[in-house]
Amino acid sequence: VLSGCGVYDGTEVHEASAILVHLSRGGAEVQIFAPDIPQMHVVDHTQGQPSENQSRNVLTESARIARGKISSLAQLNAANHDAAIFPGGFGAAKNLSTFAVDGKDCRVNEDVERVLKEFHAAGKPIGLCCIAPVLAAKVLRGVEVTVGHEQEEGGKWPYAGTAEAIKALGATHCVKDVTEAHVDRKNKVVTTPAFMCETKLHHIHDGIGAMVKSVLELARK
Repeated sequence: VLSGCGVYDGTEVHEASAILVHLSRGGAEVQIFAPDIPQMHVVDHTQGQPSENQSRNVLTESARIARGKISSLAQLNAANHDAAIFPGGFGAAKNLSTFAVDGKDCRVNEDVERVLKEFHAAGKPIGLCCIAPVLAAKVLRGVEVTVGHEQEEGGKWPYAGTAEAIKALGATHCVKDVTEAHVDRKNKVVTTPAFMCETKLHHIHDGIGAMVKSVLELARK
């Protein structure tokens, strides 16, 4: 499930690509979805600042990553799938929810909430990385997730404060390194920090690999 295209206003492209690579290697068949809604805003990625008087559609932008093979999230039915995975990027906190603005008081897009609840109720695994675990923390009360470490550690974990917001939502935050994934076996939710950590790209790729591997293992049980 994508949230646009580009780290500051949509899906983190490297995370989405890593997920697709690991799913392919694991022998999974993949369908890509995104909500057919306007983005919260458009960010000029050369400046890291919002662009004035621009609007973009989350589904249309996500289609760039999907190479055009994408469907509206409204069409996603858990009965037709074995697992769901949500990459990070600020789109998860701006378009799939209002977490970037409202923190623990955020609202989650109704189709995102529906999908999370459907997969959870069906006992099917859900993978989330980077900032996306806040979606599970908000919708699936009491879930265990990780966004990495809980202290910034000199800038290595610049978004460490997210862990406190997760706790405020009633979820349990589990400290993990960037190459690791946390598996909540009770809820079948698998999370990994990804770009919540300032580190080398291959470390993020490895952590996402651990997440995907665990999701596929849970799906096959």
